[in-house]
Amino acid sequence: MKALQGVEGQVEWLEQPDLTCDVGQVRIRIAAAGLNRADLLQRAGLYPPPPGASLVLGMECSGVISEVGAGSSWQVGDRVCALLAGGGMAEEVVVDGRHVLPVPDGMSLPEAAGIPEVYATAWLNLFQLAALKPGEKVLLHAGASGVGSAGIQLCKAFGNPVWVSVGSAERLAYCEALGAQGGVVRSDNLESLKDLGPFNVILDPVGGNYAALNLKILGVDGRLVLIGLMGGREAQLDLAQVLGKRIHILGSTLRSRDDQFKADLLSDLGQHVWPLFTEGRLKPQLARSFLVKDAEAAFAELATNQVSGKVVLVIDESLV
Repeated sequence: MKALQGVEGQVEWLEQPDLTCDVGQVRIRIAAAGLNRADLLQRAGLYPPPPGASLVLGMECSGVISEVGAGSSWQVGDRVCALLAGGGMAEEVVVDGRHVLPVPDGMSLPEAAGIPEVYATAWLNLFQLAALKPGEKVLLHAGASGVGSAGIQLCKAFGNPVWVSVGSAERLAYCEALGAQGGVVRSDNLESLKDLGPFNVILDPVGGNYAALNLKILGVDGRLVLIGLMGGREAQLDLAQVLGKRIHILGSTLRSRDDQFKADLLSDLGQHVWPLFTEGRLKPQLARSFLVKDAEAAFAELATNQVSGKVVLVIDESLV
């Protein structure tokens, strides 16, 4: 089979060994794969996959099941999407059948390729780790990103008013159209977030240069969930605020979690989140799709930090 790998800062469509489908696994003929910031970092040599994971890029995909290992309840021909530790940007992938969900009714395969990673990330960090309660206020940094887009919709669906920080007025308007109450453009006056708080939960992929402000604008018993370090890995914090407001600071990654953790997470998503797609309360936010031959252009598009929603690579045009 062929697959996309990062080679010296570029991506190349290379021959790879065929995969074996073992007990409990399924083989998926891939239609499309979602792009994530982790793919940019891996291509640059800055984010190696977890031990034992595929070196092939891609942490989410959609397609059609072509083989089912013993012990799995999936059927050949099922239209599915999958959460992966790697391997999504390929002609096929073999994955634990518990890490697969059906494509929601009425959704195209390219749209479905862009939902497993971002909805799993948003659900895990907002509703499982931060334990959001109805009515609690949420701030999403990078609100127009794939995770931000998912987070806004989930907050709206489960009764949590949500605000965002974003890179432009256009992206703020996009977030408000999805259901955000409002927010700030970071280049204007990020400090004005203090006028919108205090917040019960902040989901932050930025880190470093946002950390001090996050503590100021969290309320009593607030939860800060850190999921990225786009703004650096070091920060100077006033720990008196952590003590005085009983703030919880949570670091969270998903890619390196074990198979059982991901299986439990996907089961929870299937029960609580997936039905909302069919009901029309959640919608995939596919900003743009590229053919796999144009993968470099797709990566360049994501790297602009101007994308609202998801960028997707179409691997097999015959399936879409």
